[in-house]
Amino acid sequence: MTGREEEWPKAQREPFNLEDHGDILTAILDEVRVTPDLTQKELSQIMRSHTLPNGDMLSKDRIIRGYRQLCRREGRSPDVALVRRLRVKPTRTISGVAPVAVLTEPYPCPGECIFCPEPTGMPKSYLPDEPGAMRAASHEFDPFDQTVSRIATLREIGHSVDKIELLILGGSWSAYPEDYQTWFVRRCLDAMNGVEADSLIDAQRLNETAEHRNVGLVVETRPDLITPDEVRRLRRLGVTKVQLGVQSLNDRILAQNKRGHTVADTGRAMRLLRLSGFKIVVHWMPNLLGATPQSDLEDFRRLWDNPAFRPDELKIYPTALLLETELYRRWERGEFEPYDEATMVELLARCKALIPPYCRVNRLMRDIPAPNIVAGVKKSNLRQIVQQHMAREGQACRCVRCREVRGDPVDETTLQMETIAYQTNGSEERFLQVVTPDGDLTGFLRLSLPSFEPPISELRGCAVIREIHVYGPAVGLGTEWETAPQHTGLGTELIHAAKATARGAGYERLAVIAAIGTRPYYRDRGFELHDLYMIGELRA
Repeated sequence: MTGREEEWPKAQREPFNLEDHGDILTAILDEVRVTPDLTQKELSQIMRSHTLPNGDMLSKDRIIRGYRQLCRREGRSPDVALVRRLRVKPTRTISGVAPVAVLTEPYPCPGECIFCPEPTGMPKSYLPDEPGAMRAASHEFDPFDQTVSRIATLREIGHSVDKIELLILGGSWSAYPEDYQTWFVRRCLDAMNGVEADSLIDAQRLNETAEHRNVGLVVETRPDLITPDEVRRLRRLGVTKVQLGVQSLNDRILAQNKRGHTVADTGRAMRLLRLSGFKIVVHWMPNLLGATPQSDLEDFRRLWDNPAFRPDELKIYPTALLLETELYRRWERGEFEPYDEATMVELLARCKALIPPYCRVNRLMRDIPAPNIVAGVKKSNLRQIVQQHMAREGQACRCVRCREVRGDPVDETTLQMETIAYQTNGSEERFLQVVTPDGDLTGFLRLSLPSFEPPISELRGCAVIREIHVYGPAVGLGTEWETAPQHTGLGTELIHAAKATARGAGYERLAVIAAIGTRPYYRDRGFELHDLYMIGELRA
């Protein structure tokens, strides 16, 4: 391990020194309690006014860790409101769930992409000093240890961890052996359940009532690895969302970059996944070898103009020029030139303005430490730079992420439900959204009305709910905040609207691609677990 990799787990395990710094901690907590409408700026001022003897300032995560230790020593429960004020990175759970990312162990990838690094001891395309990779390596890629550690860390820094979205990252998931996939998912569920199960099915059953329920399971793979058999395997594992490394919708660009799949493969994969109810996240890469800003903009338009694509979510990963890749050698020979920052920002601003309101942009830059990037854009806050550029130009992005209510209070009496309809190459989609008078998004439901036979026989004759999401900070199961959108009945209202829409379209059954931990929620709303889906009858 590098020095930085060794220091990371050490910092996470180190307890707060209450004996030496308890007075400083208490002084900070007392000021936080009595400051009305505390802002992040005021919190920073409080922290700076109570430094350690060596002049260092306590970080928010250390303050929360120390406060929890203090509560344990005094035999009392932490004040939830106080922890919320101290919360580190509140955006982590502002979308309603706690994301827990784990990495698979290194394994051969079928791709030969010229931009992809292959560092020793890492899954292909991941670098040893990326934050997620460091966490995984510190646990030797063990799924149980990674999951336990990440949940504990999120809890320690003040987040609710009752509802977990599990993101399994690493290499191309579908290329791993099936036995490894089953073991990996079971061990992640064991970590959430707090007990070791004998089988994946037992672990799934236990998670329905566990303290940490899995409300979404995400894997990443390649379009050419998606087959009818593969989508069935994914469902048996409990997968609800698939990230597809599409990268480009231009066969010439794909071939030049040795991607190993075609645009037709992408369209076929997205159709199979959508007909099976999965949420689809597309990875798209501008500035690949052979591309220009103009060709990239045209490529991006195809995502929305062509019914074969139209993803639910999007990760935009500008091509990073990294050492020890074929692309780096092409750059040395003068065959490739990264876009400068101004060019990239202008391109991404024009792209974001094209995104329809049913899509969510999750990332605008991959989390690669800047020292690894040889040339081109290195700014980790690229999204913020693009948004500032758009504001200056009078442009706006309408994507789901840009419209989320996030932590703002909501007046339920002013909310309205709207429907956005669009066609795909296998279905007619309905995006049911609940918005405030200002257009902010408090919740949505993705409903598929299939126009072709699904690859999974259980779904024949069914309309399919592919996703329900109610926004606001993650709220613990069985709890309620006065102005938080979660647990105020919006999800139930959306389901009623979906049932009415499906019934009106002539469907007699409505299926849900339910995550394991959401099964009780759907049972309470009239759905029954069949084999791989929750299904309810649509009676007039």
